Amino acid sequence: MDSKNKFLRYLIPGFIFQSIVIGGGYGTGAEIAQFFGVNGLVGGLMGMVVTMIVWSALCAITFEFVRVFETYDYNSMMGRLLGKAGIIYEICYVVLLLIVLGVINATAGSMLKSLTGLSPWIGIILLSLGIIALVLKGTKAIEDVLSFWSYVLYAVYILFMIIVFSKFGGAIGAEFAKAEVGSSWFVDGLRYSFYNLGIVPALLYTVRGAKTRKEAVASGVIAGAIGIIPAFLLMLVMAADLPAVVAASVPVTVIFDKLNMPWLYAIFEIVLFGTLIETGTGFIKAVDDRIELTMEKQGKAVPGWVRPTVTVSLVIVGICISTFGLIGLIAKGYGTICWGFFVVYVLPMVTLGVYKISKAGKAAN
Repeated sequence: MDSKNKFLRYLIPGFIFQSIVIGGGYGTGAEIAQFFGVNGLVGGLMGMVVTMIVWSALCAITFEFVRVFETYDYNSMMGRLLGKAGIIYEICYVVLLLIVLGVINATAGSMLKSLTGLSPWIGIILLSLGIIALVLKGTKAIEDVLSFWSYVLYAVYILFMIIVFSKFGGAIGAEFAKAEVGSSWFVDGLRYSFYNLGIVPALLYTVRGAKTRKEAVASGVIAGAIGIIPAFLLMLVMAADLPAVVAASVPVTVIFDKLNMPWLYAIFEIVLFGTLIETGTGFIKAVDDRIELTMEKQGKAVPGWVRPTVTVSLVIVGICISTFGLIGLIAKGYGTICWGFFVVYVLPMVTLGVYKISKAGKAAN
């Protein structure tokens, strides 16, 4: 492996992690305002550092666990970690998958309608076709497309930030000068990290290239940083009018209204539409991998129809959830599911997982 490809192997898990996590809250700014903006600019940025540390630590431990035990799908990993109790993780994951697919379909529909005036169904259809095409293209195509789109996303976010700073740099500087640090900055940073940790096992296929502990751990640490950088940039932009942003139902629109640059808003929305495709692709690919790798371990040939059938079926389920108004009903259990991930994945991985990694290392010596 040449040095360029080896360098990319460190980055790809982070790009995929960012691609999956960014779809909803980063796009509208809602989660950024809810978890970080409420603590002031300085407090919010401090909370993001907490989130980054938690993400980096858990990704590093998980990637090393996967490398040591060669468990490149979430079913194998959880089985190795918890035995039969690993099924609890899968239940949580499937429910989260349903929520995410419903939300991204609804978001894609409303996004296209607000931009073009076309029927929301056009947005839903484009999203669905994008997800299906990417998943069926396979792992290499997914890694290439999601990595490329990460570069596009960063370019647009940086452009957005430069324009906002050029116009409202004084307001952002004044917000920094307040040095406001809300009392819940640390807890909110932890909460936000926990809300997204359940998706880490969806990244396991990206760790196949890690051959050493250094590579696995470094990839995990970098993933946490790559995942939080867009939120960091968006937080700085939102500081142009933080009180109004925090109070708004769709926070980023406050800044775009102040800018009055429809072309920039259109570019921003197009890029975010791509991230919705990435999010759906990441979640569905994890299920495909789980099914196919399980069949392979059982000595069964994987029929060619399995991946298309699973992918199309999950896409259709997501459409049904978004159009029949089930998102709100399912999402009521979202907080519970996140704590479920904390109990059945995070705590066992940082305790039992670390122990098993250490034990395996000693046995190898």
